Amino acid sequence: MKALEGIKILDFTHVQSGPTCTQLLGWFGADVIKVERPGVGDATRKQLVDVPGADSLYFTMLNHNKRSIELNSKNEVGKSVLTRLIEECDVLVENFAPGALDRMGFSWKQIQEINPRLILASIKGFGPGKYQDCKVYENVAQCAGGSASTTGFRDGPPLVTGAQIGDSGTGLHLCLGIVTALFQREKTGKGQKVSAAMQDSVLNLTRVKLRDQQRLEKGPLTEYSQFGEGVEFDNSTPRAGNDSGGGQPGRILRCKGWEQDPNAYTYFIIQAAIWEKVCDVIGEPSWKTLDGFAKPKDRLDKLNQVFERIEKWTMTKTKFEVMEICNPHDIPVGPILSMKEISEDEGLFATGTLVKVDHPERGAYISVGNPIKLSESPVEVVRSPLLGEHTLEILSSVLGYSGNELEKIISSGAVGEVK
Repeated sequence: MKALEGIKILDFTHVQSGPTCTQLLGWFGADVIKVERPGVGDATRKQLVDVPGADSLYFTMLNHNKRSIELNSKNEVGKSVLTRLIEECDVLVENFAPGALDRMGFSWKQIQEINPRLILASIKGFGPGKYQDCKVYENVAQCAGGSASTTGFRDGPPLVTGAQIGDSGTGLHLCLGIVTALFQREKTGKGQKVSAAMQDSVLNLTRVKLRDQQRLEKGPLTEYSQFGEGVEFDNSTPRAGNDSGGGQPGRILRCKGWEQDPNAYTYFIIQAAIWEKVCDVIGEPSWKTLDGFAKPKDRLDKLNQVFERIEKWTMTKTKFEVMEICNPHDIPVGPILSMKEISEDEGLFATGTLVKVDHPERGAYISVGNPIKLSESPVEVVRSPLLGEHTLEILSSVLGYSGNELEKIISSGAVGEVK
């Protein structure tokens, strides 16, 4: 039995943040019913298309393990179908613009009257306040949540990260909120509202920089490179390049072949506990006892010198050789892996972190599988649904429509062209 087997999710989400959440719920065994506009569907179906006539990878990689129903919620028959869906489902997940559900005629009060056990889960760009009605995308969330201002190098502009911490990060937060609300419902019998704001989620993932903002008020951030370079700190957490955020000095260093390979680099951390082993590996045994190098605090103003010397050594090794040499000594290092290298990693396929999925329109493709492993809830990654593929199935098997009633719904145009 899967962890969420028997739970029905009414998925009114689109693009990335919401679909990330509902896909996770589907992987855990929930029956996810994705509601889409007739003839149009989720906008990402046709964004960044690489195979003409097929749903894009953007859509397929975010909508596994779901069933698709086309439904016009502005149509009166469509409204009655939606009401039945709310009656039948445990959770409604949406990432509409603020107020959209109210305008559809399904306010929280009305939803509670239809199904008092239903959990209404929402993703918004900002929480309540002066920005609550603003539209937000991934990079906007990264900027408003404090990530961009603290990412990049001190002499360069703020940078966004390639990790989708605004969209997918918020989806992960909302998923946790939903399963927590389901757990509480077991005790109270009542549904509730669950919300996750993209700004809030990014800030939660950038908390170490908020930590540093408060530390900065007490004095300079000694583990930042600029301290050792004698550069005065401003009044806000600075961009720190590739310095480690955990208090242990770390840098990205060049490895053998860096001239031709843009990813021939390693991340190298010099924890105090393994300092002497680092000195031996790079051929500087005298640093273990030398004044100004022996103690962690004394090395802080010499980090550039230290990492330049380590880099002279890493440049004689491939990034994988660095790992093979350092790991037996418990020296924390990690290769900078390209997406090509990751997509060819047999170990990731073995654990289900990467999966190959067959699709009737585009053929086989590689996707990310469930990153969360439960020993008693196996995950099978099922391809994303074609637009409206399960409309008839949902109307009949989930909602119980049949005969003339079913024909009336189909002929009304509320569910598009039934396939």
